[in-house]
Amino acid sequence: MTTESRTGPGPRDRFRAQVREEVKAAALRQLADGGPEALSLNAVAKQLGMTGPALYRYFANRDSLLTELVVDAYSALAATLARAADAPAGDGTERLTSVVRAYRTWARTEPHRYRLLFRAPFKGYDAHSDRLVEAAQRAMNVVLNVANAPAAPDTAVAEDARTQVREWMERRGVEDVPPAVASRTMMLWAHLHGLVSLEIEDNFASMGIDPGPLYEAEVGEFTRGL
Repeated sequence: MTTESRTGPGPRDRFRAQVREEVKAAALRQLADGGPEALSLNAVAKQLGMTGPALYRYFANRDSLLTELVVDAYSALAATLARAADAPAGDGTERLTSVVRAYRTWARTEPHRYRLLFRAPFKGYDAHSDRLVEAAQRAMNVVLNVANAPAAPDTAVAEDARTQVREWMERRGVEDVPPAVASRTMMLWAHLHGLVSLEIEDNFASMGIDPGPLYEAEVGEFTRGL
């Protein structure tokens, strides 16, 4: 007599996965309303009609839930950038411009998730764990690959920066991208991050400035440098 082995998750596993997603959705609403500092497992449990101890069966503590939210946000950002990279039919410069615009759009649409990724970490929270670093690298790899396409072979960068970037690439398994291009891409990200952070905190609005042209100028300057 033969029996068929069960494949796929059973009802209990599906229920557990569903509850975890509901918890994360409630936590994201908290982040949107009050920022990372407002995140509370007890408040999430109350919102879902659960007790605090019951919620701890799904997430061991606040840091465990926070890590899941950060990984999810990095995955969403990487997917957004990848779609933007694949959308244009033009040259490498057009693809890079598309990715830069997508980065800004995602931050403006999901400012609470953007802040979760790029604000200073909570005291005592390990924001540099291997899991989070790997999640962040997937988004960076999209930008690196797109930036590499229009790059000239003799792109210049200071030797000390080149050495540091080469070591970073070795640690992260980044291949087929010259260290000079990676270094300049890091600078592009730093500039864009500054612009995005100022925009989502309404600093440009208080100045009466539309940051859109600043983004376009930044990517234009970057591509000329390549």
